[in-house]
Amino acid sequence: MGISDSLEETSPLVDLNVSSDRAKSQTRDVHILSLAFLLVFSAYGAVQNLESTVNDEGDLGTISLGILYVSFMVFSFFASLVVRKLGSKYSLLLGTTGYWLFTAANLKPNWYTMIPASVYMGFCASIIWVGQGTYLTSTARSHARDCNIHEGTVIGNFNGEFWGIYATHQIIGNLLALFLLKDGKEGDSAGSSGATVLFFVFLCILTIGCILMCFLHKRDGRVEDQPKEASISCFSYAVSLARSVVTPLLDVRILLIIPLFAYSGLQQAFVWSEFTKKIVKPAMGESGIGGSMAIYGAADAICSLVAGRLTSSVSSVTWIIVGGSSAHAIILLWILLTYSTASGVLGTVYPLLMAAALGIGDGVLMTQINALLGMLFKHDMEGAFAQLKVWQSLSIAVIFFLTPYISLHLMAAIMLTALCLALASFFILTLKVVKASSSHLSEA
Repeated sequence: MGISDSLEETSPLVDLNVSSDRAKSQTRDVHILSLAFLLVFSAYGAVQNLESTVNDEGDLGTISLGILYVSFMVFSFFASLVVRKLGSKYSLLLGTTGYWLFTAANLKPNWYTMIPASVYMGFCASIIWVGQGTYLTSTARSHARDCNIHEGTVIGNFNGEFWGIYATHQIIGNLLALFLLKDGKEGDSAGSSGATVLFFVFLCILTIGCILMCFLHKRDGRVEDQPKEASISCFSYAVSLARSVVTPLLDVRILLIIPLFAYSGLQQAFVWSEFTKKIVKPAMGESGIGGSMAIYGAADAICSLVAGRLTSSVSSVTWIIVGGSSAHAIILLWILLTYSTASGVLGTVYPLLMAAALGIGDGVLMTQINALLGMLFKHDMEGAFAQLKVWQSLSIAVIFFLTPYISLHLMAAIMLTALCLALASFFILTLKVVKASSSHLSEA
């Protein structure tokens, strides 16, 4: 009897140790994932910001980015199926190759290197972002289960950490570009010595980020527990492909959140193209773009961390999104009603204030949309995150192609209209979710 009692007392300790080890492994993977994305996008983010400047001959840089995001949109329809087949870890590893190749193409930029690299990177971007959303949400769910913590809180915290660290890539990449190109002249081509050194440094940083991905554990719990088929016919593959594209669009929750997906892409493209070109450059010069984007990244990072800590449920997501969207609405109204390029100190202060407010809004949207998808779409995470990237990349591509033909005020009007529609649709989604939750509790 004493021996059995002893065994009963000691066995829980073994389980606790196992749970503790799993919890440490899960938080470790979040740290590695965040750091890997920071390195990859510190390089790529700065490359993207420089494209229209260093590859301006024949608008090669701008056209390459437009093609990239069109490719991103098209492949995002099928990304969920690819991630299911490969698993999220191997999807992340495959995804990094596109960023490496696109950066390498900038060492010898021409139509024969940049366009194929842009198409391939669009494919890889769709894979890496669906893999990221799936991996992070799976890790959060496992951590909540093993540690007996509220799932929504863990999803919010993990997304806050990831997006907070990720957002600092705007600081690192842009300051690095500013330092290495400080002696260059405006309009220097990618073939100049400073730009060549910069792109080589970015390739080294990307390589380290790719290597870090290898240290992630496989965490596709729901997918990997399923038996794998020995073979698959062409017909079955076509059916699976069609289902991965169509099924998410049959969910009314996805339809209601699509306007918010689209706005999140619009606001990012607005910062990369309209804001830097038509607000920062006239007021601060081309050299001021790096500093303003660093401010944008710092505000984005801080707000992501704070918003993630405050997230626990759909209701908290709603209020946080309203707060972040208000910052964007104020800036858009300012541009529409009273803004004009100022001189002196105000000419510098105004763009930096705008950059901070835009960073706050982006930090809120990215953490909260990803946390919301993790809470609402437990049975088809890949499909939900794929839809996010489809509509984001479509919006970004549209802005890149339209930028040369529309004014700043017209763009601000479009953005403000899109924001209002997105919030209205999102409020309807929130009411439906809360009502459904209340009905479920009353029935229980």
